[in-house]
Amino acid sequence: MRYTISLLAASFAALPALAEVPRVVTDFVPAQALVSQVMGDLGQPQMLLTGGSGAHDFQLRPSQAGMLADADLVVWVGPQMTRWLDKGLEGIGAKAARLTLLEVPGTYLQDFQAKGTKAKAGLGGDDHGHDDHGHDDHGHENTATEAPAADGHSHDGLDPHAWLDPGNAPVWLQAIAAELSRIDPENAATYAANAAAAAKGYASLEAELSQAMQPLAGKPFVVAHDAYGYFASHFGLSVAGAVQLGDATASGAETLAGLRAEMEAGGVVCLFPEVAHDPKQAQLLVEGTAVRLGAALDPEGAMLEPGPEALIQLLRGLARDLADCLGA
Repeated sequence: MRYTISLLAASFAALPALAEVPRVVTDFVPAQALVSQVMGDLGQPQMLLTGGSGAHDFQLRPSQAGMLADADLVVWVGPQMTRWLDKGLEGIGAKAARLTLLEVPGTYLQDFQAKGTKAKAGLGGDDHGHDDHGHDDHGHENTATEAPAADGHSHDGLDPHAWLDPGNAPVWLQAIAAELSRIDPENAATYAANAAAAAKGYASLEAELSQAMQPLAGKPFVVAHDAYGYFASHFGLSVAGAVQLGDATASGAETLAGLRAEMEAGGVVCLFPEVAHDPKQAQLLVEGTAVRLGAALDPEGAMLEPGPEALIQLLRGLARDLADCLGA
């Protein structure tokens, strides 16, 4: 019996070790959803932000630092969005491969309050059909190098909320599949197939939302936070202003007075609060005007359950909330 067991043990020892699926860490919901779609049944990416935490201003706990230390790959939007992660990647997460979505070639980028401008991230890449969706090319090239502000990202240059343009999802899915395939070539075919299937889903979603948003063109609205330029630009919507430029940037009295005057003049249809912002200021601004107060928007998916459908739910939910108020 001992001889038989020894033979079996020797046989197993001679077998090549099975390759492990890469351990992937993401910053928050949009990236986690995209990686989940590409990995499929092979694995589940971890996410640093949980429990409704805001993406812009965050500090790593020891358990999350451990995730970074053990990661094979970190997929994140970029330092313009999650500045706090940049330091972690230079330190405890330095050994992990890194995929910065805002730097993926072919990504559609635009500046804050510069709707309709176009830029290609990285070196080369096409614009993945954005001309077909109403974007104007003003010849402006963004390179995603704006210095972040104290609230976590700059509000003078590159707008990092690029996941709100559904045309970026297929570009990012392909990049995620390529990076996972480089690290884990045994499963390359699965990653590629999953990315292709997910891209078809975003194409269908884009067509669905384009039809739903079409009646809302020409109906200006105000938002709590300057985060919706990509969505508005892609679908031809009109953001009249923002109550706050950033999460930690309170608007001055002159800005608020201007918004109030525009609303009183009848130039705004709705004002939308946001899940991570105090709604009291929005309520005060619409008081005594004909402007409707819409639902609290969730541009980062903070209130969503992470998973492969989360970004689709985020985009569809945003469209629904906009339509419920603007289309009333």
